Amino acid sequence: MDLWAVETEEHEGEGLVVRGGGGQVLGRGWWFRFCSSTSIARRLHFSALSLTRGLLRFTMSSEAEAPTSEQPKVSKKAAKKEEAKLEKLRRRLEASSAGAASAAPDEEDPLAEKYGEVPLSELQSKEEVGEPYTEVGELAEEMDGRIVVVRGRAQTIRAVGKKMAFVVVREKGFTVQCVVTEKEGLVSRQMVKFVASLNRESIVDVHGSLTVPSSPIKGATQQVEIQVSKIYCVGKALSTLPINLEDAARSEAEIEKALQAGEQLVRVNQDTRLNFRVLDVRTPANQGIFRIQSQVGNIFRQFLLSEGFIEIHTPKLIAGSSEGGSAVFKLDYKGRPACLAQSPQLHKQMAICGDFGRVFEIGPVFRAEDSYTHRHLCEFTGLDAEMEIKKHYSEVMDVVDHLFVTMFDSLNASCKKELEAVGRQYPFEPLKYLRKTLRLTFQEGVQMLKDAGIEIDPFGDLSTEVERKLGQLVLEKYGTEFYILHRYPLAVRPFYTMPCYDDPAYSNSFDVFIRGEEIISGAQRVHVPELLIKRAEANGIDVKTIETYVDSFR
Repeated sequence: MDLWAVETEEHEGEGLVVRGGGGQVLGRGWWFRFCSSTSIARRLHFSALSLTRGLLRFTMSSEAEAPTSEQPKVSKKAAKKEEAKLEKLRRRLEASSAGAASAAPDEEDPLAEKYGEVPLSELQSKEEVGEPYTEVGELAEEMDGRIVVVRGRAQTIRAVGKKMAFVVVREKGFTVQCVVTEKEGLVSRQMVKFVASLNRESIVDVHGSLTVPSSPIKGATQQVEIQVSKIYCVGKALSTLPINLEDAARSEAEIEKALQAGEQLVRVNQDTRLNFRVLDVRTPANQGIFRIQSQVGNIFRQFLLSEGFIEIHTPKLIAGSSEGGSAVFKLDYKGRPACLAQSPQLHKQMAICGDFGRVFEIGPVFRAEDSYTHRHLCEFTGLDAEMEIKKHYSEVMDVVDHLFVTMFDSLNASCKKELEAVGRQYPFEPLKYLRKTLRLTFQEGVQMLKDAGIEIDPFGDLSTEVERKLGQLVLEKYGTEFYILHRYPLAVRPFYTMPCYDDPAYSNSFDVFIRGEEIISGAQRVHVPELLIKRAEANGIDVKTIETYVDSFR
């Protein structure tokens, strides 16, 4: 019988290597043999009739060999078993060859240059970009009829018969629906088949014209479609990924609702997300979180620059503790003790003593926290600011007030889509805040708690539970979830905090809260060397490790 085999290779000592449609080796050399236990050896011969475009047509035949005296005799049962194996192999060969035959017309497609996988040579900066790319997020209805080129990941792929396929392409959290429809002389059926066979999350270049559909598109962020004329796979993803993005993007509310309806949905656990973080960060919520974080840093920087601050970068490997306490990573540095900076605080103050006036930094902070909560992090990015005070530490609170109101307003205006994406997976209510931020003294906060029946140590720190309760009380009384609490007890603040002039049991310090959780601490710093040494010793800090810092005030 005549069969088709694909992927013939060069001579490898034995002759040709012939592979089937599934990629498996069908034979090496000029013949190969299947031996059965019936003492009959069947030889499958093939002769090359034509070799074009990687397709080798060959004729397969079988012939019986007479049993030899050396061949062992076997039972009829074993013989039937071996014959069944031989028949199974024959079917596999036929199926593989049939698959290769079905692929053969693709090779002869006159429109083949309009689709396919981009070869490596074309990805090695062979030539500069010809047609300009349009970002998916920029595609809009007013661009109807325009020819565009976009690059993104094939998020979902759906074939509709043999003549049409849909691909949703995602880039930077935005998605657009692309339609591939067979059209004579423009789009071939083989091209539709190629699109339908793409692996999800593969990176593709799509060329086509924009159209505005008559009904809203539910499965994409952009309300336009691309009528595809060309499509190329730039980066092929695995056919099966360890994380399904639909599962990773699912909210807990969706999972619980499905459970109540008797349906079991996949929940992607934290360890799986971290093991495959490169996939996890592709979800809309994570994309939104990272982009909002970027905007927070940008707003922080631009606001402070406009207020006369300059940006500095302080050391993270230092000789002594930045703030005191045990939450410090200690290490040996060439035979000398060292630690990772808990805060840039000391260096910021030294910058002020160096006559910079106002400074800020965005950088890593390290804390050897033992507590296992979302509030206690061993490493995070700190946004720090330091400024000289003319008369009163309220000057610092004024800057903080204006900074955060500006930040909230800017995020609401510029990150609407990102906030919506986060909200779909992690639902939240818009933050309630006042144009002029509420300020309460620590004593006023303690009194509010006392009035609500909660007794606490008036000179102790607030526990997490008490802070949340105070946040609820503030919201009920003042209608805000963002406020400042100041004049904390001195005993619960860092050693460099300035005591209050009228009561040394309290300090010129403040904390900023959002929804009952502290997000910022600030204070007037001690700048008198003698008092600074006294405060450091009282907090158990070896003064020798901060001598440079203390001397900066002399």
